[in-house]
Amino acid sequence: MSKLNLAGVGMTSQRTRDRLVKRLCDQGISNFEVLEVMRTTPRHIFLDEALAHRAYEDAALPIGFQQTLSQPYTVARMTELLLAAGPLKRVLEVGTGSGFQTTVLAQLVDRIYSVERIKPLQEKARQRFRTLGVNNVHLKHADGGFGWPEKGLFDGIISTAAPEQVPAELVEQLDIGGRLIIPVGDNKSQQLTLVVKTEQGAVTTIIEPAFFVPLKSGVIR
Repeated sequence: MSKLNLAGVGMTSQRTRDRLVKRLCDQGISNFEVLEVMRTTPRHIFLDEALAHRAYEDAALPIGFQQTLSQPYTVARMTELLLAAGPLKRVLEVGTGSGFQTTVLAQLVDRIYSVERIKPLQEKARQRFRTLGVNNVHLKHADGGFGWPEKGLFDGIISTAAPEQVPAELVEQLDIGGRLIIPVGDNKSQQLTLVVKTEQGAVTTIIEPAFFVPLKSGVIR
């Protein structure tokens, strides 16, 4: 990846990224660190070249295998919610996908454990992490709905795909005080949901409507 590609030109230039961040502010994103990471992370390299010029639109974009790169607002909102209670050390991500959400989080938390069921997507993401010098991400090719229990407990979990109900396995892998951000629902109706684990049990809060690809079981090699 050349410096030119990382810096971006035209529709991928820094000016275009700055306009995106202004839109995020207008949409209610207020965490300065999240906004700064969104401004400086080259989202266009997480897409195939034919779609790179659309990287800074506030839209979800295809990355193959019927998966998408989430719209920037969604990435920023989920990251802001995850960090709302303070700094995080160990975060589990369910669904590496293109690696964009992973890269945003990697700049804001100590360590990320990211699970992806589609091997070709994971390998592309791994190469992007190398290109960007992201070295605090651990990857696993597995069914994400089961999490990564041997690496828990986590003080944050984020899912980039929607199950029809919150997987009990993920709640079990949360530490006390930990936060799970996950879209929940079917292909007709989903809600972005926050689950906070307390000594007394899990406390669930519905945040806002959402639309994500479904959380599927099994793996693709």
